[in-house]
Amino acid sequence: MGPLADRPDASIVAQVLTGNTDAYGILVNRYRDTYTRFAARMLGSLEDADDALQLAFVRAFRNLAQCRDPDRFGSWLYQIVVNECRTLGARRTKREKRLVRDESKVDSAATPDTSADAALRDEIQYALNRLDPQQREAFLLRHVEGLGYEEMSEITGVGISALKMRVKRATERLRGFLEGALT
Repeated sequence: MGPLADRPDASIVAQVLTGNTDAYGILVNRYRDTYTRFAARMLGSLEDADDALQLAFVRAFRNLAQCRDPDRFGSWLYQIVVNECRTLGARRTKREKRLVRDESKVDSAATPDTSADAALRDEIQYALNRLDPQQREAFLLRHVEGLGYEEMSEITGVGISALKMRVKRATERLRGFLEGALT
């Protein structure tokens, strides 16, 4: 990638803003895997996650000059990814309410791998999908992405005490879902 790839986010943002649009690819590569993992868990589908990420990266590029603290580009981008996941999730929920489908047939067609690990992953994702979107988001940011409550608050715009309650309730509900499924 060259010497630019080793530079901090703020330096790369400055390069992009002065016309080196190719440098934006470095930021995309830097954050794509982590944010795809978050979006896939948030939305329950890698395809939806890819859509959310594409929209988020385009939106971030178009609004890069509005990033007030380029040293914290990653957190700023996270806010955009979270918002895109919320929007896509809401659209999908509306779409699914109009469609009637047999989940067991969809699940059996989509999961040819019958290994225990795959079954457990599917069960965990199913349990995550059953959470309220706000609880799922808080749980994933805290326990999967490992963010602190202050950073979570900055990204989501939600108070720390509310986030702690969401994580607590999500954890309790997940435990209940998984214990019921695994017993």
